[in-house]
Amino acid sequence: MSSEDVLEVRVSRHVFVTERPFSNVINGVYEGISQPDIETLFGELAASTTYGQLSSLVRQAQGSAGLMRFLQLDLSAVLSLDPEASGQASRRLVRLIAGNPVTMGQMTRHLPDAGSYAPVSILIQELPKGGTRIAYDTVSSAIAAYGNAAATEVAEHLDSEVLGLLRQAAGVPMPLNATSKPASH
Repeated sequence: MSSEDVLEVRVSRHVFVTERPFSNVINGVYEGISQPDIETLFGELAASTTYGQLSSLVRQAQGSAGLMRFLQLDLSAVLSLDPEASGQASRRLVRLIAGNPVTMGQMTRHLPDAGSYAPVSILIQELPKGGTRIAYDTVSSAIAAYGNAAATEVAEHLDSEVLGLLRQAAGVPMPLNATSKPASH
């Protein structure tokens, strides 16, 4: 018997707006997200024979925020060719897909559906009059509907690291109620 269920997912999006130039912001983000040769790394991870070996490879490859870049999508390349997006053609719009296989494993061992939200996505947009906008949807909010405390704890730690890095890149102060510190260099 087959079935289809629909689960409403409410997501919290953090949006940071800064006067900092796009290039400064994206470079600031990359201070905490490593940019390994992903094909080579995934080959090494696939050849791992123990969890300890895999974890060690990930630790060596990750940036200070515990993440590595899996993919960078230059959405502005498409906009530059779209005749109906003429006002946006000269501005940068980049989506970073970043993650950590160990963190993903820690979430999905408790909640397989958490794999739909890992790796994370960070959208960085150059604004028309200068400055930059960053958007990030928290993993903890996306999996909240499942009510899995163990997966949520891992997701909250991940969100804390990512948000700390984004605040640092945007020059936005840490909120008073935050329980984490910004990613270190």
